[in-house]
Amino acid sequence: MSAQIDSSRPAKPPAWRDPNVTAMFFQVLVLSLVLYVIYTLINNTMMNLAARGIASGFDFLSTSSGFSISETLIEYDESSSYGRVFWVGLMNTLLVSFLGIMLATVLGFIMGVARLSSNWIVAKIAMIYVDTLRNIPLLLQLFFWYFAVLRPLPKPKAAIDWFDSIFLSNRGLYMPKPIFESGFGLIWAALIVAIIGIFFMRRWAKKRQEKTGEQFPVLLTSLGIIIGMPLLAAIITGFPMSWDFPELKGFNFKGGMVLTPEFCSLLFALSIYTSSFIAEIVRSGIMAVNKGQTEAAYALGLRPNLTTRLIIIPQALRVIIPPLTSQYLNLTKNSSLAAAIAYPDLVAVFAGTTLNQTGQAVEIMAMTLSVYLGLSLLISTLMNWYNARMALVER
Repeated sequence: MSAQIDSSRPAKPPAWRDPNVTAMFFQVLVLSLVLYVIYTLINNTMMNLAARGIASGFDFLSTSSGFSISETLIEYDESSSYGRVFWVGLMNTLLVSFLGIMLATVLGFIMGVARLSSNWIVAKIAMIYVDTLRNIPLLLQLFFWYFAVLRPLPKPKAAIDWFDSIFLSNRGLYMPKPIFESGFGLIWAALIVAIIGIFFMRRWAKKRQEKTGEQFPVLLTSLGIIIGMPLLAAIITGFPMSWDFPELKGFNFKGGMVLTPEFCSLLFALSIYTSSFIAEIVRSGIMAVNKGQTEAAYALGLRPNLTTRLIIIPQALRVIIPPLTSQYLNLTKNSSLAAAIAYPDLVAVFAGTTLNQTGQAVEIMAMTLSVYLGLSLLISTLMNWYNARMALVER
């Protein structure tokens, strides 16, 4: 019986005609070619560097940089190492990218909702905002904010001042700087406890609404908690904080904290340009929600603002989040245009000044590219996690 079954099976083809064998052969061949090309590129690069007397490796990171940086979030001076320069540039890039994403999201949602407003003037203003800003190159908008808006401001001696505490000039916006004294840690602890309390309060309010249908004033209660608890801690500790006010000394202000024209120009250009794209993403997401949802909400007596916040936006987010992730990635990568107006981001101070001084092109570019790749993967991971939380759960 078994002999009859074996004779009925088709004969096995030779190896050179077997699809599985040929597929494996070509995959191994392509992989070998790719590895050979990579080896050749690395070998040639190392030979060229050696021929020109350029050292390789990362020892240069511990060498003193010898140049100053105008804006730093961590301690830095001319005696600091090139490794310190890398961290200064990275922190500046992270700061402008984070703030840009926050501002672009808020502006984009406002303009996206405004485009669908029943008010003719509001809808047209939002349309002009979107159609104008998204069709002008980002670099031109960056130059506009820097050269046409902020740099022509008056000099420090003729600065615009508010209450003798805040000064606006072509050197930037100078504001009082808080000085945290001993005992301020209790206020930070109160703030953290308030945030944790709000998190659990929101979860409780959601479960309560699902069970009883009754809404809890989450927003007002959260505001009360996040303001009240730190304020109570400040009263108990006797307000352990003083202010360092800026003063005009010589040709510029001293003291306080400053938002430079370079930083403000980059932040404005990135957030406003990206918000015009986010506005269209928000508009398309809202329009993807069936109109019957709105009609049903109105039939139940919900007001328009509650209908938008509780019914429309949560469903629209499932359409909005994937393209929104792309805009966040674009904003982070576009922050490298900071070099055009001398804002000291990672590209300007590390892939620019440091590379010119050391000549370590391979190492510096590899580190810079790795940073932007890592930031993009981090943003994608966080947004994918949020998208999975907002996905429709079937029961």
